[in-house]
This record gives sequence, structure tokens and C-alpha cells, in this order.
Amino acid sequence: MAFSNATGRGPAPAAPAPGDVTGRVLVVDDDPTVSEVVAGYLERAGFTVHRAADGPAALEAAARHRPDLVVLDLMLPGMDGLEVCRRLRANGNGMGSVPVVMLTARGDEDDRILGLEVGADDYVTKPFSPRELVLRVRSVLRRASSAVPADEPRLAAAGLTVDPAARRATRDGAELALTLREFDLLAYFLQHAGQVCDRERLMREVWGWDFGDLSTVTVHVRRLRSKIEKDPADPQLIRTVWGAGYRFEAGPYPADRTASVSAYEAASVSASGAEDGHA
Repeated sequence: MAFSNATGRGPAPAAPAPGDVTGRVLVVDDDPTVSEVVAGYLERAGFTVHRAADGPAALEAAARHRPDLVVLDLMLPGMDGLEVCRRLRANGNGMGSVPVVMLTARGDEDDRILGLEVGADDYVTKPFSPRELVLRVRSVLRRASSAVPADEPRLAAAGLTVDPAARRATRDGAELALTLREFDLLAYFLQHAGQVCDRERLMREVWGWDFGDLSTVTVHVRRLRSKIEKDPADPQLIRTVWGAGYRFEAGPYPADRTASVSAYEAASVSASGAEDGHA
């Protein structure tokens, strides 16, 4: 059963109110019932919806319709959702930064982590409420479409530059291929350079959620490090602060860095139930 017990009870999503975010959403699921119900809820919420039932069809539909967001089931015939997400992220025609919300089975922690590792921006676990999914889609798209003043100053540190208005980031002059959340996370770190940011704060300020799976933050920090650090295994920019969180700065590590990072990561693995790596 793909839906929670709450599905079908209570009112359907209301028509979009003035100011509500809308856009084009591609729903990819091989279960026609799930696909139809999710599409129906999204359409009633004001979204234009296209559907695909397998991986190749999803890639074709994404190229044809240029969606603003993709709702992507992990378990698909022929080509699973992980591979679809990888190919979207590797796409050179502008689809690499399109937000992806992945649908995963409850309890499959490893699969959820893998989904985030290959570039999903968020996930919803089955069984789920379509109303909850609509809220998640709106949240992600609201973040993606937030208007930034044209005169918003560029951010620069340690060879990195971030242009919030253009949503463009570079490292030593070379453009970085960042997902929506990775860009927002990098911008937040640069805006708060030198400050210690715990995962709860990052989830609240970057994701816009007051609660959620903190391993989402952990994985995105690790992905961001892989793109901005010269040696992601020995991060020099996004530092782990023992028992506290992360700090962005360009100076050298203290002498006791290795022991502190190792201890913090061990605690994070235990707390989140996920492999933290150097996050």
C-alpha cells in the first residue's frame, strides 16, 4: 500500500491561493494507482503534471516537458530511480539542477541515503499522504523560485564565489554543478562564515523545516564537500566542529582536528543511523 491511512479522508488540497507556488511536475511511478492519485492531488493544487511509468520514459519526458520538479519513485522497472536521478544530474542541457523528490519505502534507510547521495533534494517515505507530498513539493519549489533582489551582493571566500541572483557558483573561476539544496547550503555557509551551524539550524534555515531527518543535512554536506574541497576526505572549508555542527572558514585546522572530527562523526552515525563519512 503506497498511501497512509489518512489518504482519502478529509478535504483534498484546495485550489492554489494567491501567492502559492505552482509549476510543472513530472511524476514517475510504475504503479498507475499511485501515479494517478499523486497527479490528481498536484493538479488540484494548481500544478501542471506529466507522468511516466519507467526510467527511460522519465528521461524522455523530462527532456520534452522541462519540468520544474520531478517526483521520482525509487523502485522502477528496467532503470531504477537512482539511475534516473544520476542521469538527470549528469544532463548537460540544464536539467541537472531540477529539484527531485524521491519516493522510498519506509525502513529502507540505505536507499534513502543513496537517493540523497545521487542528488535527490528531498524524499517522502511510503506509505505517504498525497497531501503531505503536495506540501513537500510546494516547499521545494518555493525555495527554488524565491525571488532574489538583482542587487543582492555576491559572496566570495576561499576561491569560491556565489551569485544568489543568478544562482551561479564557481570555484577558482570554474562553474560548479550544484543542486538546489547544495547551492542554498553553500550560500548559507558563506553568509555565515566562521559561525558554527548545527544540523537542526541548517534544516530550519536552508530546508525551511522545523523538523525532519537530520541525515538529509549530513549527506548534503558530504556532497557539497565533494564539489568544493580539494580533498573531500580531508575537508579544509566546511569543518566539522565536535559536538556542535559545521563551520565554514578558510584557515587551517587546529592540531587536534583528526580526533575531534572522528569522534563527532562516530556520534553522528549513531544518532542518525546513517553512514556520515566526513559529514
